[in-house]
Amino acid sequence: MVLSPQDIHNKEFSSKLRGYNVDEVNDFLDQIIKDYQMVLQENKDLKSQLDESKDKLTYFNDLKDSLNQSIIVAQEAADKVKSNSQKEAEITNREAQKQAEDTVNSANGKANKILEEASKRAKKLAVETDDLKKNTRVFRQRLQVMLESQLEVIKGSDWDQLVDDSGSTTYEDIEKVVSELDNDSSASVKSDNKQEDNPADLVEDTPANGDSASDTVVIFPDGSTK
Repeated sequence: MVLSPQDIHNKEFSSKLRGYNVDEVNDFLDQIIKDYQMVLQENKDLKSQLDESKDKLTYFNDLKDSLNQSIIVAQEAADKVKSNSQKEAEITNREAQKQAEDTVNSANGKANKILEEASKRAKKLAVETDDLKKNTRVFRQRLQVMLESQLEVIKGSDWDQLVDDSGSTTYEDIEKVVSELDNDSSASVKSDNKQEDNPADLVEDTPANGDSASDTVVIFPDGSTK
């Protein structure tokens, strides 16, 4: 059992012959009591400080655990955010790629459609141009036939007789020749119209350039060729 200052103060010693000086012993005990009280007080203060330090240590340990837990939670949250961001980025990237592919496919489809329509129009225009060239060649041949026929008529002997200055030509002769010329012209026009209805009978083989009259085969109404 630890002695208290009061125990030391109340301690009594038995007297003995030639013992210690009582006053000196009491003075020394008084000094011991003071020192002991000081030591006890210091011990109490130290214990109080130790308890306070323990409380602070407990607080800081709890705070450390809380901070560690918070760090762990924050790290997990950061990892989750990072993972979600990566997933969203991948989804966004896939959607962007799909939209880009859809846009490209749509553009290609429209372009192919436009090209197809343009090709059809070009083919149609080529056919129409070819038909127009053929019709032009047919018209040219028909016009040439008609003009050459009229030229042959004008160069005929009947016209020579009409313009003869010998005075042997009568009014009846002129009227007869003109009537025959009119009949010949009418027949030529009818023949030309018939050939226009069937251009294949007029032009047997038209060259590609179609510019030289000498390369053109012409069928006259009387069945002769030139």
